Amino acid sequence: MAVDLVNPNDPHLQKPTHQSTTLEKRAPLVATALSLLLAIIKLSVGILSGSVALLASAVDSIMDMFVSVFNFLAIRLSDRSPDEQFPFGYGKIEALAATLEGLVVMGSGLFIIYESIQKFIKHESVTHISLSIAVMALSIVIVGGLVAFLTYVVKKTNNMVIKADLLHYKTDLYSNGAVLLSLGIIYFTNWYWVDILFGLAIGLYIIKEAYELVEEGSHILLDVSLPRDEVEKIISLVKNDPDIQGFHFLKTRYAGKYKFVEMHIVLVPDILLLHAHRIADSIEDKIKEIDKNSKWHIMIHLDPYDDSLMHDV
Repeated sequence: MAVDLVNPNDPHLQKPTHQSTTLEKRAPLVATALSLLLAIIKLSVGILSGSVALLASAVDSIMDMFVSVFNFLAIRLSDRSPDEQFPFGYGKIEALAATLEGLVVMGSGLFIIYESIQKFIKHESVTHISLSIAVMALSIVIVGGLVAFLTYVVKKTNNMVIKADLLHYKTDLYSNGAVLLSLGIIYFTNWYWVDILFGLAIGLYIIKEAYELVEEGSHILLDVSLPRDEVEKIISLVKNDPDIQGFHFLKTRYAGKYKFVEMHIVLVPDILLLHAHRIADSIEDKIKEIDKNSKWHIMIHLDPYDDSLMHDV
């Protein structure tokens, strides 16, 4: 006999607090506004100076702006409650957004590398270096403040889209520092080839960081299991329950704020249904304690014997 303890249309999911929801929606808007400001400043001075590293940073800021707008829409959609058409919720929209964002960032990295190679071929120099240095110093201050804000939001909400944005802007902070360093070297030495070298290095670094983001997002879209330590905690909880004779067919996955667990537990054949239900409820409550910041969707099948060898799942 199977007992589904959680209705897919009404899982035992705690609603996010008003504060966390507001932070999630506000973060991409703040990031969008700051990215637009930086893109305008960097692009203007980059075209004026001819610095490929500064132009690369401007392109990255433009990408940031569009990605942050997309993230805002993704968060609005992923926050919708499960419905008849999508009974397991919209959590995977966050993973989709993170994957697409990673692909966009990889594209910007490839563009930076292309521009660096073109500048090397054409032997172009850099002008208005003092102005460029001032712009990059301002950019580091602004992006640093944004990174601090997004770090705070991630700690409060654990939102994957905001995590992706945080990673993105951390990358920007490093790349902005590299651009500032390259401009400083050129200012004191007139080694204009440094601009090309740093442009290539920034491009490769961005591609590396973006690949990790795409990998994480695609794993979630393919229903990767929960982190190994969380799975082991779930197994330990079940094994240490004296009323449970055994378990099998344990499956886990996650999507955004939602974490899903399915399993069969074996109880004595003549147990009262009420007692069996209380045992399963107790396991549910203990599993939810593993991560209180996530919304758990737990389905437990009650077995009078171990049927794992009788059929495939």
